[in-house]
Amino acid sequence: MDRTGRGGGWAGWLVGFAFGGFFDGILLHQVLQWHHLLSLVGGDLRVQMAADGYFHILMYVLAVVGLWGLFRPGGRTLSGRRLLVGMLFGFALWQAVDAVLFHWVLGIHRVRVDRPDPLMWDLGWLTVFGLLPLLAALALRRRGRGGEGRGSSPQVAAALLVTLSGLWALQPSTPYTAVLFRPGTPDAQVMASAGAAGRIVWTDPTGELVVVHRAAAPWRLYGQGAILVSGSGLPAGCFSQVRA
Repeated sequence: MDRTGRGGGWAGWLVGFAFGGFFDGILLHQVLQWHHLLSLVGGDLRVQMAADGYFHILMYVLAVVGLWGLFRPGGRTLSGRRLLVGMLFGFALWQAVDAVLFHWVLGIHRVRVDRPDPLMWDLGWLTVFGLLPLLAALALRRRGRGGEGRGSSPQVAAALLVTLSGLWALQPSTPYTAVLFRPGTPDAQVMASAGAAGRIVWTDPTGELVVVHRAAAPWRLYGQGAILVSGSGLPAGCFSQVRA
């Protein structure tokens, strides 16, 4: 029985929204290093690290839910056009949420926090990566059902795209690993655990945030009191900028 239809469009939106978050995190946080999630909030580096980490965790959760929606048993198979439209809408929605909520309402960061005219950068980014995908989605939707594909190939392609972007976000961009230990962890335990993983090059005044050079099997630190480890299940770019 043909299961191509209108149901499940929300999954395309959600996958596109998550991909927008990955795109933001990879390009602006890791590659260009223009801002962190809380760049304009300031304060404790531990808070900065935790905020970046939990932001990316949220994007992974949304991506998984969206992919489940695309492949769930008994669900409808979206045509390639409908899936692309949904992903473009979701991608544009992320850019709008980021600009309006995070940049202008909450004021926690801007596209370029080091420029005297941040609004121009915000508007330029929103135009290119928000408005243009939105217009493309509207144009595709107006074309109707003509030329719609069938089968699961569009879902597989979408899954591959968002999975690869998520994996790319995990790749360490530097040889440094930032490790955040839970509050109250004894200094001796922090030094012993981090020192066993690699060479400690920096610690914050609390002793709970440590930067290790070329850490071996950093994921093991989770069993030794760490609550966030960059590049070990979480993106490395934002965290690993905190170094000596």
